[in-house]
Amino acid sequence: MNSDSVPLFINPVAGRGRARREIASIRDLLGTCGVPVEVIESTVAGDLEEKIFRASTEGADRVIIAGGDGSVHEAVNGLLRAKNNTALGVIPLGTGNDFAKACSIPLHWEDAATLLASRICDQAPVRYVDAGRMNDRFFANGAGIGFDAKINRIAHDLRLPIGDLVYLIAVFRGMWDGVITPNVRIRYDGSEYEGPVTLANVSNGPWVGGMFHIAPMAKIDDGSLDLVYVAPVDRLRILSLLPKLIKGTHINEAEVTHSAVKSFELIADEPVPSHMDGEVQPLQTEFRIELLENALRLL
Repeated sequence: MNSDSVPLFINPVAGRGRARREIASIRDLLGTCGVPVEVIESTVAGDLEEKIFRASTEGADRVIIAGGDGSVHEAVNGLLRAKNNTALGVIPLGTGNDFAKACSIPLHWEDAATLLASRICDQAPVRYVDAGRMNDRFFANGAGIGFDAKINRIAHDLRLPIGDLVYLIAVFRGMWDGVITPNVRIRYDGSEYEGPVTLANVSNGPWVGGMFHIAPMAKIDDGSLDLVYVAPVDRLRILSLLPKLIKGTHINEAEVTHSAVKSFELIADEPVPSHMDGEVQPLQTEFRIELLENALRLL
């Protein structure tokens, strides 16, 4: 790699193939703005993380990721495993781009790339933001357990070029299949709950699924995570809560509990679905989540 170039990592299938269509334009725009890059593409699921881990351990002081929340998830796991304080630049090309929104990164790739190049050329100070760990994996935007993880899995299986609306369709399909309400034991920062839940979400950023404002009070750099868990609800109640969830006005509803937390533990009576940054995780019964304050350096 040219010592003057910045590694630009891309998942070609991000944004349902949008990343592949835009990568040459991104490379050219960054170069024109004074930031030469070397494009490194993902070829199979998971290798983006390994390639970014290798770049960081070999001394890269900064890397750029062009992709969606899944790509950011892999990047963050590669960087935090490497423990080398490599700074991360993000150019959003995904479906939801929840992490980019949480970090106030422009959602149009041209605006994001231009701003990123300007910051690099001006040697602007990096911005420190929080991250989280669930069991042995890291997350940037948040982790979900229960119904929202089920919705996320359905959305991943839908191949529709309709942006955020794919998650709304997934909600209706998930309700049709049935609302899961596993019995769980929850502990967080001195509080406890035992009983059934519809979902438990631990957020670093305010949005999930692009359009759902699940934790409107969450800030990516406030030194806390935001827990939102919901008591059992039926299909009709989900329909009435859905507009509030999109607007972020659901927090004071009777079924909803919210708390700012540093750590969180959930143990379920049976394996339940979960996700981190929208990435589907194996069915599990035990979830231990902790805040990693100022863990990420953003360009």
